[in-house]
Amino acid sequence: MKTEKNVLGGELRACSYAPLTGYFRDGSCATHDTDGVAHLVCVQVTEEFLEFSVSRGNDLVTPRPELRFRGLKPGDRWCL
Repeated sequence: MKTEKNVLGGELRACSYAPLTGYFRDGSCATHDTDGVAHLVCVQVTEEFLEFSVSRGNDLVTPRPELRFRGLKPGDRWCL
């Protein structure tokens, strides 16, 4: 069984539970060989990053209750 590691080779730990992040919405930046996407790096978002993301069509600011997504604000941690 393959054990996932963080980018520094250490234990893979949760990124964020509030907001709940990760492809599987389990708080960790894990992926699966068959999911077709990768959300592998945990970042702490800044206002500048959020503005850039919105300008590129990836709105991480606007709440989407139907997806259980409250929207991100500066300082939140999120898997990319």
